[in-house]
Amino acid sequence: MSILVTGAAGFIGCNNVLALNKRGITDVIAVDHLGKSEKFLNLAAAQISDYFDKQDFIARVRNGTAPKPEVIFHQGACSDTMEQDGVYMMENNYRYTLELFRWAQELKIPFIYASSAATYGAKTTFIEDLEYEQPLNVYGYSKYLFDQVLRREMKNLTAPVIGLRYFNVYGPHEQHKGRMASVAYHQYFQYRREKKVKLFEGCLGYANGAQSRDFVYIDDVTAVLLHFLDKPVSGIYNCGTGRAQPFNDVALSVINSLRHFNNEPELSLQDAVDCGELEYIPFPEALKGKYQAFTEANLTQLRHGGCDVRFRTVQEGTRDYMEYLLKTFPRVE
Repeated sequence: MSILVTGAAGFIGCNNVLALNKRGITDVIAVDHLGKSEKFLNLAAAQISDYFDKQDFIARVRNGTAPKPEVIFHQGACSDTMEQDGVYMMENNYRYTLELFRWAQELKIPFIYASSAATYGAKTTFIEDLEYEQPLNVYGYSKYLFDQVLRREMKNLTAPVIGLRYFNVYGPHEQHKGRMASVAYHQYFQYRREKKVKLFEGCLGYANGAQSRDFVYIDDVTAVLLHFLDKPVSGIYNCGTGRAQPFNDVALSVINSLRHFNNEPELSLQDAVDCGELEYIPFPEALKGKYQAFTEANLTQLRHGGCDVRFRTVQEGTRDYMEYLLKTFPRVE
């Protein structure tokens, strides 16, 4: 089985490839733009059959020389929610997706692509419906706009198309993402260096660290991807746990997971604050008006699509992730 994965050296794309490898699928065509990035290290951990630079691959799609896979996983995108260049974001996220979608439809290839919970913006109901969607930034808008294309084309599809609205994904192989890596990733290094982690103070009526997101572990995301590889039911689906948890839960899970590996007793949230292992810092001005203080995936549509993946809690996922980071980055300076 030949499968194309765009963004294959990125966080979700790399894990997508590794999940396919675990199934014994190694005929994977990887597409990405490596540039000066160390993302290649993610691909070095995987088995692929070929690699194309993104621009080269787009040119091949246009001139008819691109290899024809049996399935496309389109994970390639700029995921920096703070990116201000709207021209770049729309070209890289919207136009690129649209072109691959049209190519896949022409060749009747199933197309599974990355949408985002950023399409909901400041809404507090997270159902895959236009009524609940109002992106706060150009990243969210770039994802939102292609979702509208799929909705218009849904009755005329020549092959299945699945859009997955990723919520706050965290886990292995995100080290190249810099400031956009997960809170858990950054807090691992904070704690190893300083014996404390940092969170934003309260905002929008939330107490310190009480802003809540739907944090979903990467292995659960790849389980969803494999479900739709096996049973491609067209539609737009939330990909989260269905359970919002506060950032305090992430911070405390990082602290207690690392304390556990050091044979130290667990702390309560108040104990962590009192002893200085959890510190609250001022909320950044740059994020005001662009920040989702609450997200929680409604899983009704996902379950109707036949996906019965059990999603880890923050505590379960963070423990697994800290164990991985300790093995991968045992020395922190």
